[in-house]
Amino acid sequence: MIEIKRKQGGTLQAIELKESNGVYYFQFPLLEQSDIVTHGFSTKIGGVSKGAYAEMNLGVSRGDDPEAVLENYKRITNVLHMPWERVVLSHQTHTTNIRVVKEEDAGTGLVKQRNYENVDGLITNVPNLPLVTFYADCVPLYFVDPVHQAIGLSHSGWRGTVNRMGQCTIEAMKTEYDSRPEDILACIGPSICQECYEVGEEVAKEFEKAFLPEQRNQVLKEKPDGKYLLDLWKANEIILLEAGIKKEHLAITDICTKCNPNLLYSHRVMGNRRGNLAAFLCLKK
Repeated sequence: MIEIKRKQGGTLQAIELKESNGVYYFQFPLLEQSDIVTHGFSTKIGGVSKGAYAEMNLGVSRGDDPEAVLENYKRITNVLHMPWERVVLSHQTHTTNIRVVKEEDAGTGLVKQRNYENVDGLITNVPNLPLVTFYADCVPLYFVDPVHQAIGLSHSGWRGTVNRMGQCTIEAMKTEYDSRPEDILACIGPSICQECYEVGEEVAKEFEKAFLPEQRNQVLKEKPDGKYLLDLWKANEIILLEAGIKKEHLAITDICTKCNPNLLYSHRVMGNRRGNLAAFLCLKK
């Protein structure tokens, strides 16, 4: 039995840990119930990587054995019912850049060379084309428009959050697919919780500028030593609701990456020599 430490603040039963063929992964009931996507968020368990990368490392540029990483992709996509050879990988540099993913992008980043960079968000309306983004404390954001059959997946660390990556993704889906925020199902995935995420004054000031005075106390807690604790879950919740997502269409994790090093990679725990988790989202055929 895998022990999970859950935090206060998530929506009730927003996310579930599942296992298939020895691979452990998370899924959101909200997205499962839509019945138009397959999706998941990986854990460390069920892959073949060794050492600091053990086991289910999905980062292709972390120094791991490429054959092990490829096998990890085959295993996780098999349990998620996605074609491994068609995955499209982001190239994350903490931007709010979003790529419109088309059929010709199938396999980019894994089985064929990437022809783009500085992309932290991916959107598509092409079925059977899995979008993949990477994590080790930052926030995964999932978007599913069941009306226009379109999806989005975005990486939002503190820089992405302060620059409203969630809103940027929704606006990109509006532009490309006529998506309406009130139709979109959105999920905030496993990432670092507030009590584990200490930041300095410079970061705190960026959030103080980006949020209304009445929101700042929800997002930031000042410590006696002058440092701050930053709540990326709450910050992204505020952003998504302000962008027009309905509260009943929003699922918020209660799983912290730093609190669960037995299950998840965390940059704050492990530093640079570690694997990467990945978020997967794919429209069904």
